[in-house]
Amino acid sequence: ALLLGALLWAPWRALHGAPLAELSGDQDFQLFLHRNLEFTRKIKGDVAALQRVVCDTFQLCKEEELLLVRQDLGIAQAPLEQCHGRTFQAESCFSQIRDGLRSYHGSLAAVLELLPGHAGLVETLQLDTANLSSNIQQQMEDLGLAMVTFPTEGRGPLPAFSSRFHHQVGGFFILANFQRFLETAYRALRHLARL
Repeated sequence: ALLLGALLWAPWRALHGAPLAELSGDQDFQLFLHRNLEFTRKIKGDVAALQRVVCDTFQLCKEEELLLVRQDLGIAQAPLEQCHGRTFQAESCFSQIRDGLRSYHGSLAAVLELLPGHAGLVETLQLDTANLSSNIQQQMEDLGLAMVTFPTEGRGPLPAFSSRFHHQVGGFFILANFQRFLETAYRALRHLARL
């Protein structure tokens, strides 16, 4: 039985790079997780502040009222399915978080155009998003985790908004999607911190 256990475990270890059990006790890894949990919480707060600005400025506050316009815009949510319970793998999850952060960093340019009076907050958010993405990239390299590249179909440049209203709704959905993305990323980092 012991030999069978060892045989079953060996391929799993090779497939997954550094096993989470080994990572979870690593003090540097735990420090990374806790710092970036705080960083993610800060970014979520900044996104929420911009969502309030969009709500106050354009009276765009409720997603369900804008779903028909959303279909026309083609603004997709950056995927994070690798960070969910059953399919969770550290390498894949970190890769998706990193890729999603890069995607939202670019998308925030549309929000910057929309809210020039709040350029400071949007630019800080872009900088923080780039820094969090870099932190994750660096940590993956430090831990020897394999980089996972996911197909990018549907995540090209932002759509050209046909009207000012579409631009406003686009900004609304970029922020709403980013907030959901950050919630999932936060839960994934918290899950790793508890292992």
